[in-house]
Amino acid sequence: MQTSRTTVDPSEISKFEAMAAEWWDPNGKFKPLHMLNPCRLDYITTQIAGEFDRDLKSDAPFEGLRILDIGCGGGLLAEPMARLGADVVGADAAERNIPVAQVHAEQSGLTIDYRHTTAEAMAAAGEVFDVVLNMEVVEHVASPIDYLTACHDLLKPGGLHICSTLNRNPKSYVMAIVGAEHIMRWLPKGTHEWSKFITPDELFDLLRQAGLEPVDRKGFVFNPVAWSWRLSDRDLSVNYVTASVRRA
Repeated sequence: MQTSRTTVDPSEISKFEAMAAEWWDPNGKFKPLHMLNPCRLDYITTQIAGEFDRDLKSDAPFEGLRILDIGCGGGLLAEPMARLGADVVGADAAERNIPVAQVHAEQSGLTIDYRHTTAEAMAAAGEVFDVVLNMEVVEHVASPIDYLTACHDLLKPGGLHICSTLNRNPKSYVMAIVGAEHIMRWLPKGTHEWSKFITPDELFDLLRQAGLEPVDRKGFVFNPVAWSWRLSDRDLSVNYVTASVRRA
């Protein structure tokens, strides 16, 4: 099921190239990700621990696991995975993100293999991982099915794929585009294209077509009063995350 055809959308990459230097500024253009990150990490670590029978209270609970963070940006997820003991590869199609991530990891005393590459290129090269983190990327690629197929090919049998994205409905347009880009100005205008958002049912269908078996999905819900995010079993109306496995 391997594919080497790139799904990179150059216009999407240029948006993130322009913002690369701001990755680690919690009040900069990536403020929404910094706010969301604790909630994302809660989901990711719980799913990995459950799938691989790891105790999160132990030292280096992910030791021995090889984890790929595809679309790693400045390393907001790659660094916590490394701190938990995993062997981490961070890959991004936006070249300017890589030196930003490398410098920050070095300053943090972490060893992370950061690469300017694509999922398709890594799959074609025969790279394999226990876990593929695919967070807020699928809505930016030219062909979601080809991209998810590459993610499947990057997993070992029994491997875990975690994918988050944005639902496509009127509420997500108001919240993610009108609210985040135009009113709150958390993101530059044009960062997202609503037509590229994917409903949970559509994503589950795409994952199955790519050869993955969906096992879970949750919503990321923002509370404007507490100014924080939480996981929800039922509210997947805007941001949501899925877990799927490549069966042996």
